[in-house]
Parts: sequence; C-alpha cells; structure tokens
Amino acid sequence: MLLDVAMLLTLLLAFAVSWLLCAGVVYMGGGIGLVQAPNHRSSHSHPTPQGGGIGIVLSVLGLAWAFGSGQVLSLLVAALFIAVVGLWDDIFHVPVAMRLLVQTAACLMAIIAIPVLPDGVVNLFILLIAGVWWINLFNFMDGIDGLAGSQAVFMLIAAAALAVMAQPSSTADIYWQLLPVTAAATLGFLIWNLPRARLFMGDVGSTFLAFVLFVACLLSLRAGWLNFPIWLILAAVFVTDATVTLLVRIARGKRWTEAHRSHIYQRLAVMWKGHGRVDVIFMTMNGVFLFPLAVLALLLPDRSWLIALAAYCPMFILAFILQMKVFPND
Repeated sequence: MLLDVAMLLTLLLAFAVSWLLCAGVVYMGGGIGLVQAPNHRSSHSHPTPQGGGIGIVLSVLGLAWAFGSGQVLSLLVAALFIAVVGLWDDIFHVPVAMRLLVQTAACLMAIIAIPVLPDGVVNLFILLIAGVWWINLFNFMDGIDGLAGSQAVFMLIAAAALAVMAQPSSTADIYWQLLPVTAAATLGFLIWNLPRARLFMGDVGSTFLAFVLFVACLLSLRAGWLNFPIWLILAAVFVTDATVTLLVRIARGKRWTEAHRSHIYQRLAVMWKGHGRVDVIFMTMNGVFLFPLAVLALLLPDRSWLIALAAYCPMFILAFILQMKVFPND
C-alpha cells in the first residue's frame, strides 16, 4: 500500500500536534488539576499527569475539521461530547448515570447515521448495548502504561490494512483515512505513555478512542470492507480480559460495579513488577495470533464467525485458568 505525499504529511501533522499537546499537559497538568495521585485501583506509585488524550482528541478533530466531510464532522462532534465528559471526570467527577447517558446518545447518533443492520428495535438495542459496553470496556482496560494506546494503534492500523486488502481503492475514502490519522495521533501520545509513563491518557482519551473505533467499525461495515467478526477478532484481547474478569468477580460475589485491580493485565503487572512485559505479551497476541485470524476471516467471509469463535475459545479458557487457578482470590 502506497500513501501519497499529502496523506503522509497529514499523518506526520497528526503525530506532531498530538505530541506537542501532550507535552503541554505534562508540563502544565498540575496547574489545571490533571495530576493523578496513586489510589487503590491504580497501577502506579507516583503522582502522574493525566488527560493526555487531549492531544489525541484535538489532533483528530482539528484535521477532521480541516479536511473532513460533513458526516465525519457530525460523528466527531458526538465523539467530542464523550471526550468533554471524560475530561470533566478526569478533573472533577461525573456521575456514572451522566457518563452513560452521553455515551448512549453518541452511540445512538452513530448507529442512526451509519445504518449497518436491518431496521428494528432489537438490532438497534443490540448495537447500542455493544457500543456503550465497548466504550466502558476500553476504559476499564486503560490501567497500565502503554496498553490502551498500543491496542488502539493496533486495531486502527490492522483495520486500515485489512480494508485495503478488501478494496485497494479505499485509501481515497475520507472514512478510511480516519483510521491512520487517529493511529498517528495516538502514537504522538504513546511517546509519553510507554513505560515508565510520564503521562496518562485519562477518560478523555480512552472514551474518545473507543468511540472512534466503534464508528470506524460501523463505517467499514457499511462500505463493505470488513465485517463484525473481523472487528471482534481485532478487539479480542481487551474483550476477553474485561469480560472474564467481570464474570469471575460476579461468580465470587464481588461488587462488580466498584473500581478494582483484578483485571488480568493488572495482575500480571503486579506479578512481574512492571508494565512493559504485559504490553509486549498483549501486542504479541495481537500480531502473531489475532491478526492472521482476522486476515483469514477476510478471505473466508462465510466462515468468519467460526474463525472468531476459534480466536475467542482458547483466550477465554486461558483467561479463566489465570483468574481462577493462578491469581489469588482478592
């Protein structure tokens, strides 16, 4: 896949703007209330600036405003509302009901604007629940250095590459271009977030990225580039960890709605006394196991749901073994 000079410059601009804005948050975060002190849920031991997602949000929204179409802008306005609520939550506190209300409204806007399933209340409800759950799931998984940003970059780049495999002319589509642009902006943030992190993404970044990924999924389905099983495969490491952790907490009688540090990635970080090895394990699973399966699902669309099942079964089994047999019941 060859990108033209204009696109390469756009990607460089997205990276640079995000990096510079993140630098500003690092050096001025304390003055605007964006420093996170360690608490019972966190996996760090020193006060660290958060809200680095501001760099991602403003970089993507700025380029979308400069080069995007009307529908791209309307969808990203919904993403902006999610990001603003996330930023407010990073600085102060937003009730869960308010966050869910904004997320639900944004997902509903995206689903109506990008119809991908036959009309019907059941289909609308299923997509709406999936979108809101994905946003919160992604936010739950943003708990150690580098993980959420790396996962977002993987999913965005993998989806862009798979779309080109499905339809080489997709690179001319503004909706396809949203994928590498968001990835470049996320990389600008990741420079600051890789272990040992000097900056955290915050809810402003995690909820924004999750919503953009949800929108990208819908857009790729409508364009005919990818299908639901492919996106499920690309998201499998996050979906597996968050879902199995939730089920285990419920089975153990824990208060599953309260903040905790019992995700697999958090337990591995504690066991290994660092975050880098966890990031490497998760990204290796993405690159070595899940991406080839996503390619296979693209090449064999009639069997894509079966391939997705083949991706999830061993991961769910491993996750349950780790949670039930290896890690302590805390």
